[in-house]
Amino acid sequence: METNIEINKPSPKFQDVSIAPMHTCEHIVNRTMMNLFGCGRSVSAHIERKKSKLDYALETAPTEEDVKRLEEAVNAVIAQGLDVTTEFITQEEAQGRFDLKRLPEDASETVRIVKVGNYDECLCLGTHVKNTSEVGTFKVISHDWNEEAKRWRMRFKLQ
Repeated sequence: METNIEINKPSPKFQDVSIAPMHTCEHIVNRTMMNLFGCGRSVSAHIERKKSKLDYALETAPTEEDVKRLEEAVNAVIAQGLDVTTEFITQEEAQGRFDLKRLPEDASETVRIVKVGNYDECLCLGTHVKNTSEVGTFKVISHDWNEEAKRWRMRFKLQ
């Protein structure tokens, strides 16, 4: 299996343009979770066209009020019509600015940064929409809490 991905092509896992709105929404949700709950980006993600799920490491379970606040905040960002752009920088330039732990050992020296306006930026090889106005409306359809693992799982869709 070839693991070296060309920097100017999306990851084979995310080449399906039908998931671009969902994948772009994942970026917005991740930044919003960081802003609202002080956590890191999702620890696990399963992104599909119709519905997706994200897992977050949190100290306590979000309340129904928190979930409503999350939905409102994500939809407010989407409604801004932010451009989604890419930038290429060296791994050295990315040090301290991004979490490089998920990069494969044989990753190229140049990495791809995806920016959602001035709201979020992260390392990514996925396919995205050009503007958040193409995403739709974010809706949490279910969520659960694992107390032992301190993990919150959220399932969502776009309308």
